[in-house]
Amino acid sequence: MKKIAIIFDFDETLVEESTSAFLETRNVDINKFWGETVKALIDKDWDPVPAYMFKMIELSLSKSISKSDFIAFADDIKYKKGVKELFSNLKAYLSSISSNFEIEYYIISSGIGDVIRSSEISKNFKDIWASDFEYDENEQIIFPKKVLSFTDKTRYIFQISKGMVGKEFRSQPYVVNDKYDSGNYEIPIENMIYLGDGLTDVPCFSLLKKNNGTAIAVYDAQNTQAYGKAWKFIKEDRVSNLNSADYTKGSDLYNTILMAIESIVSKNK
Repeated sequence: MKKIAIIFDFDETLVEESTSAFLETRNVDINKFWGETVKALIDKDWDPVPAYMFKMIELSLSKSISKSDFIAFADDIKYKKGVKELFSNLKAYLSSISSNFEIEYYIISSGIGDVIRSSEISKNFKDIWASDFEYDENEQIIFPKKVLSFTDKTRYIFQISKGMVGKEFRSQPYVVNDKYDSGNYEIPIENMIYLGDGLTDVPCFSLLKKNNGTAIAVYDAQNTQAYGKAWKFIKEDRVSNLNSADYTKGSDLYNTILMAIESIVSKNK
């Protein structure tokens, strides 16, 4: 059985921005947090992802942020239209056009792993990679354990391609560098579809485009600034398509994904 990998970013791709929404439950001024507090570190040459994680750890000293808080918050995530039905819909569509392919879903995100893994839709994904915190004996966040930012994300594209997914590879960070013959890849990159919305997705967009995969940028139709950012991906030839983040049947984005699936199936006949 041949495989198609559909890979998603999380925040602003499948859901509304969850880290900001979580911080709002702690009465944090989101504009100040991102625009001043985190930006002050970025201006000092910090990478954006460890910068926000570090500031959340500082915040936890006064507002107590724990693993159980992340897990509980996951129930309040706001999903983009059609997301909850998307995964079964796409699998049903693929089975209607081919008996030789199956779909595997993945998430590669700079967001908070324990929020994503506790979400209602997490059961649909074969593997999830995200930024994670280390916790103390009281489950309070104390240190960034894993940071996914920019080119860090591409590592997991190669893990998917080589079939290095699941729990057995969690403690083997170097195995992704093992040399593979081209014919031994579990899922060739040309059989992948990647959907994302932001600058941290650019390396993954570029990797898929370079290797004949499908890169799709999504944006919030109610946010003109987000559309402008996403349009830049088209102008710079970073992505194959640009669509509003509406996954309902019949939407432009849904149909774009269907056409990408059809293309993969047809070129592998």
